[in-house]
Amino acid sequence: MSMSSPEVVLKNRLLSFLIWQSIPSTLIFFLFKPLLSSLPPSSSSPSSTPHPFWPLFTSSLSFLTFHLSLLLFSATLSLIASPHPRRPAPPLHLAARLLRVLFIPSDSAASDAADFRARAKVSLAFVLFAAASAASGLAAAVSLCGIKSMGEGFWVIGRVGLRGFLVGLLFGLHYVFKRRWVLEFPIIQRPPYFSFKMGVPLGGRRALKLSIVASLFSAILLELLPHPFKYTITIHTYFMEQILFSIATFAIFFCWELTHNLHRVLHTKRSIFAPPKGSAAAETNPTEHLLLALEESNPTSLLRYLAYLDLCMVCEKNVDTWRRAAFFEETGETYKRVIAVCLKPLEQLATNLSEGMGNSVDKPAQLSNQLSSPTDPRFDSKCLEQLQFLQLYTWCSRSVASLTACSRKEDKFGVAQLSGSNAAVISMLISCLLAVENFMGKKTNLQSPNQLLGPAGIRWATMNGGRVDVSSGKRRSGPVNSKAYVIADVLRTSIYQIVSAFHDEMLAGSKASLLEKDWIINGKPAFGTREMLMQKLRLFLDYRAT
Repeated sequence: MSMSSPEVVLKNRLLSFLIWQSIPSTLIFFLFKPLLSSLPPSSSSPSSTPHPFWPLFTSSLSFLTFHLSLLLFSATLSLIASPHPRRPAPPLHLAARLLRVLFIPSDSAASDAADFRARAKVSLAFVLFAAASAASGLAAAVSLCGIKSMGEGFWVIGRVGLRGFLVGLLFGLHYVFKRRWVLEFPIIQRPPYFSFKMGVPLGGRRALKLSIVASLFSAILLELLPHPFKYTITIHTYFMEQILFSIATFAIFFCWELTHNLHRVLHTKRSIFAPPKGSAAAETNPTEHLLLALEESNPTSLLRYLAYLDLCMVCEKNVDTWRRAAFFEETGETYKRVIAVCLKPLEQLATNLSEGMGNSVDKPAQLSNQLSSPTDPRFDSKCLEQLQFLQLYTWCSRSVASLTACSRKEDKFGVAQLSGSNAAVISMLISCLLAVENFMGKKTNLQSPNQLLGPAGIRWATMNGGRVDVSSGKRRSGPVNSKAYVIADVLRTSIYQIVSAFHDEMLAGSKASLLEKDWIINGKPAFGTREMLMQKLRLFLDYRAT
């Protein structure tokens, strides 16, 4: 594979998605088109004698139009899809910033121009998706309901097209505001066919609910809004029109739901960033493709997420053991690069959580301020943005824990211990855990020497029960804290995995007063102090960390 081959992965997945989405759309078209065509015409206008080739022409045109509408929807869906939530710019803020940039240029406006441009692009992408959904709904509704005779023309197409535009716009807005464009990776990687099949019933139920609401919504608006497509029809014709359009709306929404399901399945399945086993590249440098994707791709891109997923499965599973064995090569450079790319997101998490806590001081009085919950709402907003990378933190934590635990038996050259990676991994995991627990409102106090108790001379005060922080209480019941609990649980499990693998060595090092030297870094941790990390590590060693 060439250097640009990781980028080809995303292009191939997009092309596969655009090709495969035509199969369920074709089946839905041939299933619902005869049903809708069998219903009586929704217009009371007289019909003329059709040309012999008229049915063939309209059927071919309807089929082509329906597929073009689905292609437009699929293309814009791929445009807004992302593995992590992105923040759009509010409309008023977007307008104000544009006016400010045009008429009041200043250095302060240019300082955060990059963030503004990124959020403006996200907003534009959402607007394009909503507009594309409306246009796709218009074309799909006209192609499904169609013209049953040459006498039906402008009025029928106008009413059906307008209602299709309204239901498409409603679906697009619902899709954006419900953040369904965020790619959620499955816990278990199944074959694509079975993953797609499991999402079909859910897509059908959601399409049925949305189609009922959209049909009523469009029918009401069609009567209230002024438009040139109103004409006098009988009650029977009116109800037949509602039935016809309701069935067409369900068919369109069901097709879109299947497209969404297919997009999620194809873009979240595992991609193997390695040369074929037995090739020359696999014998010389089998890890280079994975490291290139991890180090050089955009941190928020789908390619980076797929690379971390592949790395996590290599570290945890015993399927590609030849790839994991390549991490422990003699020089140790590969192992250090793998550990570095996994610890970098965790370091950013701990650093960002500690920015508002005064982590630059080590005095006891100031340290207590560091361990108090911040009340600045801007801090909560910043933490919310950081916790959106939950999936990356999970993969990184599991990868370094599994790789460190496997190094006890698979590291023939001792590169994990000699390079200091074991101490870096334990220190970073504990630092992140302390930062996340402190954000959740768990007060941890560093005890003075004359207060230390227990078999190892350690006392750990986990909660301050005398005072309840208002901001902590809000976070405990909010959506932010649910993600924090997940991250804390993953970090705790990862640390226990390493401690269980090296339990005997750690106990021996603790008795010989070498535990801190072997498992805690010499420099300043990303959060807390070395003493706090040691106390927490001893709790894990005694299996008392909760």
